[in-house]
Amino acid sequence: MKIRRLVLAAAGVIALAGAVPAIAAEATPAPMSSAADGLTAAQRADVEGVIKDYLMAHPEVIKDAMDELQRRQDAAEAAQQVSAISDNSSALFSSKRQVVLGNPKGDVTLVEFFDYNCGYCKRAHADLKELLANDKNLRVVLKEFPVLGDGSVEAANVAVAVNIVAPDKYWAFHDAMLTERGQANGEKAIAVAEEIGIDKAKLIAAMKSPEIKATIAESYDLANKLALTGTPSYVTPKEVVVGAVGYDALKEKIGVARCGQPTCS
Repeated sequence: MKIRRLVLAAAGVIALAGAVPAIAAEATPAPMSSAADGLTAAQRADVEGVIKDYLMAHPEVIKDAMDELQRRQDAAEAAQQVSAISDNSSALFSSKRQVVLGNPKGDVTLVEFFDYNCGYCKRAHADLKELLANDKNLRVVLKEFPVLGDGSVEAANVAVAVNIVAPDKYWAFHDAMLTERGQANGEKAIAVAEEIGIDKAKLIAAMKSPEIKATIAESYDLANKLALTGTPSYVTPKEVVVGAVGYDALKEKIGVARCGQPTCS
């Protein structure tokens, strides 16, 4: 049993050090860790041979080691994100540049980072609408996060201008943009704004405001600090949720933020 534990430990060292391809190709095993520095060359060769034989007979050990490495990396990333949420809570939840939906005095805030050209954001939009309809204590914050090209940036700029010129019509604009077919860009966004009754001249004038770039820059900065890599991404006071996870999953995350468990009584 002691030898087996040594083999498993050393196998983990080799696998996590990136020696898996060499093993699979039956190449010379990578050097072992400093724990084996006291071995003679012959002893080292014997141990490395045992390790190689064991891994060839039990390749699942390598997968287990890599899974454990991924689990630890995910846990470390989640911990860093929780810290970033706390460090940037004011900009995340109370920025003067953000859009607030739902109950402005709600007991839980859900922040969404989105892109108007994101297909997953379009799909997740229905989930957000359902959450707002069913949870009267939910406060939602929207952050423009255009990451899918120039068209996305143009559309985001128009959206920020809409919030400056006619904040009461932002939700109608946002809903129309995410249910609109085709690629979003500045021209389409202005057309949508006009359709819901926003003055085009005022909108274009507002787009010259430095607040437009400042708003987008603030979202980029927050996304970088939170290590967000795509849209949609959600943030509660407790955690970061990446992807279009669906209504039920978001409801559970809101529950955890509200009362510490997925379902609150």
